Amino acid sequence: MTIESDPSYPAHWEADVVLRDGGTARIRPITTEDAGRLVSFYEQVSDESKYYRFFAPYPRLSDRDVRRFTHHDYVDRVGLAATIGGEFIATVRYDRIDAAGRPASGPADEAEVAFLVQDAHQGRGVASTLLEHIGAVARERGIRRFAAEVLPANTKMIKVFTDAGYQQKRSFEDGSVRLTLDLEPTAESLAVQRAREQRAEAHSVQRLLAPGSVAVVGVSRSGGGVGAAALRNLRDSGFHGHLYAVNEAVTRDLLDGVRAYPTIEAIGAPVDLAVIAVPADRVPDAVAACGEHGVQGLVVLSAGYGESGPAGLARQRELVRQVRSYGMRLIGPNAYGVINTAPEVELNASLTPAPMPTRGRIGLFTQSGAIGIALLSALLRRGEGLSSFVSAGNRADVSGNDILQYWYDDEATDVALLYLETLGNPRKFTRLARRTAAVKPVVVAKGGRHSPAGHVVPDTRLPEATVSALLRQAGVIRVDTVTELVDVGLLLAAQPLPAGPRIAILGNSESLGILTYDACLTQGLRPLPPLDLTTAATPADFRAALTDALRSEDCDAVVVTAIPWVSEDAPADDLAGALREAVAASPGKPVAVVHVELGELALALSAVRGVPYTASSRNWGPAADQAPQAPAGPLSADSIPSYPAAERAVKAVAEAVRYGQWRRAAAEDDGRVPEYEDIDEAGTADRLARLLADVEPGAAATLTDWDARELLAGYGIRVLPTLPAPSADAAVRAAGVLGYPVALKTTAPHLRHRADLGGVRLDLTNEAELRRSYEELTDALGKPAELQPVVQAMVPRGVDTVVRSVIDPAAGAVLSFGLAGVASELLGDTAHRLVPATDRDAAGLIRSIRTAPLLFGWRGSDPVDTPALEELLLRLSRLVDDHPEVIGVSLEPVVVAAEGVSVLSATIRVAHPPARGDLGPRTLPSY
Repeated sequence: MTIESDPSYPAHWEADVVLRDGGTARIRPITTEDAGRLVSFYEQVSDESKYYRFFAPYPRLSDRDVRRFTHHDYVDRVGLAATIGGEFIATVRYDRIDAAGRPASGPADEAEVAFLVQDAHQGRGVASTLLEHIGAVARERGIRRFAAEVLPANTKMIKVFTDAGYQQKRSFEDGSVRLTLDLEPTAESLAVQRAREQRAEAHSVQRLLAPGSVAVVGVSRSGGGVGAAALRNLRDSGFHGHLYAVNEAVTRDLLDGVRAYPTIEAIGAPVDLAVIAVPADRVPDAVAACGEHGVQGLVVLSAGYGESGPAGLARQRELVRQVRSYGMRLIGPNAYGVINTAPEVELNASLTPAPMPTRGRIGLFTQSGAIGIALLSALLRRGEGLSSFVSAGNRADVSGNDILQYWYDDEATDVALLYLETLGNPRKFTRLARRTAAVKPVVVAKGGRHSPAGHVVPDTRLPEATVSALLRQAGVIRVDTVTELVDVGLLLAAQPLPAGPRIAILGNSESLGILTYDACLTQGLRPLPPLDLTTAATPADFRAALTDALRSEDCDAVVVTAIPWVSEDAPADDLAGALREAVAASPGKPVAVVHVELGELALALSAVRGVPYTASSRNWGPAADQAPQAPAGPLSADSIPSYPAAERAVKAVAEAVRYGQWRRAAAEDDGRVPEYEDIDEAGTADRLARLLADVEPGAAATLTDWDARELLAGYGIRVLPTLPAPSADAAVRAAGVLGYPVALKTTAPHLRHRADLGGVRLDLTNEAELRRSYEELTDALGKPAELQPVVQAMVPRGVDTVVRSVIDPAAGAVLSFGLAGVASELLGDTAHRLVPATDRDAAGLIRSIRTAPLLFGWRGSDPVDTPALEELLLRLSRLVDDHPEVIGVSLEPVVVAAEGVSVLSATIRVAHPPARGDLGPRTLPSY
């Protein structure tokens, strides 16, 4: 059913979800057209489950039951179904009731809820997922509590309710357990929801990266083409599971030494992962065959989708719908593939030729296949391996968010590297990245400022600098290039985090030492004077100097610089060995090496354990016409990253320093969102409902000054009152009400906040001064009707600032702060944080602008009341976070005095909120 066939049908309740075991299902409202599906579903439910649902033997549904369970008004009676392949696997419904338990309508705010899950799908987390969604629907319809009657023996369903994290009451009445759940989200319910989300999405990725069996669909008999290449790479990687080739015209048992079948159905055994490499117009048939066979996930290498234009984009959307309808997940389309180097898997389901990368501690995700190739080659050349690799192509389903969920608790991954062209759900990404960055580094290179073809995501209105600031707030290491991505990743994978910004520099070139020193200053580090060992330094001299630096309490990291020797008495492997010995003797501080024309040193420093570097190893890197050759074993634990330029090494060290500082601060105090007893959340919600009563869906409205003041007052934010002054006499009367001294200001849009144009007159202490200023103002700038003058009481002098919050279509709610005037408007000196902001975020926000010293007593001035400013920021953050109807707030100016803050003007825009957000029930993004 659609909105066209039934205008009351709530299409926004439809959602694709990931279940506990990593499979997917679709949740949607039950309609009158579902009678047949409901009857078929009920027939497949066991008698025991039916008994638990109806408290009595109930072998079949009557016609009356079917009508009741398929006819809903989507307000007082709602039913949702979880479906796979278009068929029901579970249902949930609520019926609004009054205090006596009888059917009711609003304003009754309680409903009776009941579930039924097909036995074959019990234990997959279907009921808990349905509870999240039916709870969100109920809140949307004004229901605040669920009541449920459950038989004591139905322990699984009781656990669904008790584990949800909602506040609840339990009683035993007439032989059944009565549960009452308060549907208001709590910190515990949100934590439960997100923990389940992480486990489900991580499991869905694990099923793609560690399959027990793989089929390649579209393997040519000639041995050419993408499908044949993928099959060879899987075969040659030593994949530990079962491998099959599929070609509809196959006439022999083997293709490239792999068992071959004409269809996937003919395999006659389970297939966990299918790699599809057929033309785009044949992909739907291949997907359908995989879905019917019970395949768990797909890697679609085929092109011809979103990257090819509107027709391809429509084909891509249909592909996602088809894949999810069978409960599968999808990497691609237009993907490069996936790699898992785990010794028990050894999966190379990609177009990377064998041998595949060695085992390492870096996880790598890219959207671009070309960038994926470049990154794999760069890591291999520098002796680094991978734990896993995913190149998602058009990223129509599995995204960087899913991979972060997997890497979060993946013991094989120590560092997460991501090349992203778009952030499909930036608010979720920053949430996941913040959690992951607390335990392992997350390094991101973001290409392009606009969405490329094939990537259907909301465009952000935020400048790139703001996006970078928000990522850094989440602990993400944001780099600008793929070269920096590799540079930083190598250091973090091989070396400990620095304890601070003090950098020791030593080497055999004074000039290179000075360049390194300058680079450290540029990056905001605190370099020590370089130690010049002179060009006559031997490996023993390097070892001694490095040992001293590592043992010194005056530095936190060391950069070693090296240039070639004139003589050949000190080969590269001797120097590498000397540096390793020093590091092994004094571990705990990171070391990076800058080399000039010493490529052999770089290879020796990254030599694999048990395979020492020798002169014959010089061709370890790929020749121009050869594929990169992988090292023969795992990386040495004492490998030292090396760089051909001082700036690159120092940039990597600086990023490690900043990340270490963020991680220590997060571990000590990750901040909290404070509670304020004077906040009137319910009253503000009612006020917003009234204000939006006449606003059309999709439209926005700017509140009047009075409404803006009243709305902010509900959150303890007082806006200094202003009184209109359409004439000089009116201005005098307004001053009499407010009390002298007063300010006279214009509020015309072209003059608002433009004191430089003469539109503001301050410290008017009596009627004569006020009348004179009024006359001067109107003579200079125009008639009162054009200027819209107002009178406002004076406030204590201080620093004028600007506080704003805006809802970005991609990033969500963002809180911004800067000084009023030139600093923020012309120089862009504005800082940003994601909402909800913690007390730590607010403190960092006001200190992160370049002009922050003006708040803290610059050049002998009095420091202002920054705690009061932080409280204002936190109250505004709470308002925007609690009420998504508030889409924009501008407080300008906010005068921060020695004691207290004064908000002189406020502009607020409101709109009907989106149906779902990151705080709603778990759901996969819709494309």
